[in-house]
Amino acid sequence: MSIIELGEVRDEPTSIPPPRRPRAAGRPLRSTGVLLLTLLVLAGGAPVPRRAVTSVPTVPDASAYLTDDGVVVVDPTTPDGERYLTAYTLPSATGEQSVRRRWRVPLARSGDYLAVWAERGLLLAVGANTAEVLETTAFDVATGQRRWHHPGLVQWTVDGGLLLVDDADDAPGTVSRVAPDTGRVLWSVPVPPGSPDYHERDGRVDQVVVVQPTGELQVYDAGTGTLLRSVDTLPGDRSAFQRVQVVGDLVLLVPPGSTRLVAYSLPDIAPMWTSPVPLVAWLVACADLLCAGQQTGGLQAIDATTGGVRWAYPGPDMLADVRQDRMLMMGRDQRYAVRDATSGQERTDLGQWGLVSRLRRDDDLIGIRSTVDGRLVVAELDLAAGRARTLDILPGVAGGCQAALPVLLCRRLDGSTALWRLHR
Repeated sequence: MSIIELGEVRDEPTSIPPPRRPRAAGRPLRSTGVLLLTLLVLAGGAPVPRRAVTSVPTVPDASAYLTDDGVVVVDPTTPDGERYLTAYTLPSATGEQSVRRRWRVPLARSGDYLAVWAERGLLLAVGANTAEVLETTAFDVATGQRRWHHPGLVQWTVDGGLLLVDDADDAPGTVSRVAPDTGRVLWSVPVPPGSPDYHERDGRVDQVVVVQPTGELQVYDAGTGTLLRSVDTLPGDRSAFQRVQVVGDLVLLVPPGSTRLVAYSLPDIAPMWTSPVPLVAWLVACADLLCAGQQTGGLQAIDATTGGVRWAYPGPDMLADVRQDRMLMMGRDQRYAVRDATSGQERTDLGQWGLVSRLRRDDDLIGIRSTVDGRLVVAELDLAAGRARTLDILPGVAGGCQAALPVLLCRRLDGSTALWRLHR
């Protein structure tokens, strides 16, 4: 079903244009009047801008997931025990404004599905079974045929393979290489709790990094499972829990006691520096620096070459995203601000927003917020420009949105699900 809503949202002008100088009376003025009249007639005959809204067939309590070329719907279990996974195509930008069902397949009757996405010919669905163990099921994206099912989560490798990580925070696990088409396990490596992490190239894994309780730091080839190199990080005959994280070409360890941060370089695992940064909870790249989020809520920016602390921010704002040299910080009541990654200084207050889920990590940042009359403002949060640019204002939308611009998927107030094609 397709609904057409009239109207278009435009940014308000930032200033009032200066008045024109008075013209001389006479023939030029009459000519201008004829021209204006002609333009008004042409404008009256022009089509009114339209916004296309397409309903997605869903039942109450169903979950819908946006993919690059479609929508996937996971139904709840019906009273008679049936449950289905349904794939729909996206409506075209210029042609038929309705979704078409591509396929429908039965699902396991129990368990909760947490994420569904399509990539490289597979539709991958991650869920938790009745024992709260995470599992991944692979379907053929074109036909819906079930390919395989394994406990754990998957990561794509640089050579087009899949790594399957079956681990828990408090128990040993495994990292396995599986064939994408069949799910056949090609090799496996045991990993301790809290490991592994990955080195990526072009957004795909090429090395797996593991730290053993004995302190042995190991690097495995993601294609073959071969141990490439290792180094002892705990002197003497010791055994202790350490956390490992890979950021760029650095392997970062939080040693026992969490009183400091230790960096090693890849690919040789050579020691680089030790920094007195306590209680590190996570690390990400911030421009040319490392941003270390602390367990107490603060944020410290560290020189990736020397380990020196460039600046510190006590909080309570939390880092939500990083784009080049700009950081998006979320404060109380979901109020967002832009800070400079090199100095930590605040640049712009963007206001109160809810961030929309996106398909890829580098997709545009989209924010939503409700108006006093119940409509939903949709805006692009441009960190470089330091502003929130309104894309549309939608009536009858409850939230739960996902974006792959120009397409937006949201739940409506009546419980249904719909697609909008936004004008940029």
